[in-house]
Amino acid sequence: MADKAVFSLNGYHFNRVDLNLDNLKPNATLDINFAPSGKFNQAKHTFSLSFAFKATCNDVDVVFVNCMAEFEFKDELKFEEIPEFFYGNSIAILFPYIRSMVSTITLQANIQPLILPILNLVSLKDQLKANTQVLND
Repeated sequence: MADKAVFSLNGYHFNRVDLNLDNLKPNATLDINFAPSGKFNQAKHTFSLSFAFKATCNDVDVVFVNCMAEFEFKDELKFEEIPEFFYGNSIAILFPYIRSMVSTITLQANIQPLILPILNLVSLKDQLKANTQVLND
């Protein structure tokens, strides 16, 4: 019999989606960046993840999306007790939604769509943990 999950995704939404195609030349090289941060609410056993994606060209933002998600832990725990695998897995859970949004908005803009490859973003787990605030309300 399988164990119950330690955490679950309650939901997600995009709170910011920007597309700036001014001065974007065909076949321009884009630099991509991901920025995860979180808020852990110990009293409610929830973790709010903010996961931003930015594509720039010559230091000008071309695409910016920010996805907000709320995860709930099965048991009461302190920040120090959050399992290490949570940070990498929560990012991996949200990445397909970000990937889809970036493809959709660039396709709908009638330009060559920006299709992000499938990426292993486990290296962002330490950044997420370091950029997490602990709330006690």
